[in-house]
Amino acid sequence: MATPSLLALLDDITTMLDDVSVMSQLAAKKTAGVLGDDLALNAQQVTGIAAKRELPVVWAVARGSLLNKLILVPTALLISAFLPWLITPLLMLGGAFLCFEGFEKVWHKLRHDKHSDTSEQAIHAAMQQPETDLVALEQEKIKGAVRTDFILSAEIIVIALGVVADAAITQRILVLSLIAVVMTLGVYGLVALIVKMDDIGLWLMQRSGHHLLASAARKTGWGMVQTVPYLMRLLSIVGTAAMFLVGGGILAHGIPPLHALIEQSPQWTLLWNALIGILAGAICFVLIHIAMIFRKKH
Repeated sequence: MATPSLLALLDDITTMLDDVSVMSQLAAKKTAGVLGDDLALNAQQVTGIAAKRELPVVWAVARGSLLNKLILVPTALLISAFLPWLITPLLMLGGAFLCFEGFEKVWHKLRHDKHSDTSEQAIHAAMQQPETDLVALEQEKIKGAVRTDFILSAEIIVIALGVVADAAITQRILVLSLIAVVMTLGVYGLVALIVKMDDIGLWLMQRSGHHLLASAARKTGWGMVQTVPYLMRLLSIVGTAAMFLVGGGILAHGIPPLHALIEQSPQWTLLWNALIGILAGAICFVLIHIAMIFRKKH
């Protein structure tokens, strides 16, 4: 009797792990927009740090990100267990925030807003001054990156929670934990690679010798150094576009009549999601700025 029971248990475990794998893949796809933005923002946060301190700073932010998720995952699980009706509003709020962030970025680009450029120049200028406390500046960058990560991590966990909302509690725990760990390792591993690409490129360019391998290494290094600025821009563009697509998709799915309308023309789903994301972002942007103006006057 023990053998059939053991086989049944193993079969149940295998089935559950298969379900967890499928749900984790679906959650990863749905969080792609946030991940693109997370990757671009964190890569930008580390810029300006001395080359020998880049990896320690990335590691410090990664630790902060894991701590964020240690707070967010249990909170999300408690919400799903005791306040399941809150999941959809939180998803809608997260989707609206994604659309707002995307629209705000586009708006600043269209206005050629130089505030961010000025801030970066100020940071670079401060680092050149001998009296600047580089440790304090580095800690400030880490704190800022961890704060940004908390918001983005919250969006990732809420979106993933929406995917597994109807699953068993064990599957919810496994999927959210897996998403939290894999996404953190993936994002900050890529951030570390991106911020060190120019250093790796310079190292390859300094290879001596006239044989074929040395020549290929120098060309590869030159290509890597030239690619880094374009890669950063591409990440920013892809991340912003994905924010509209994912945010718009979340909002569309949360409004039944709109979702039903989109399902009638599935070939245009991405376009619909993008348009909804842009429109929602514009509305949120206007409302928030009106609220800020009203607050200043009072």
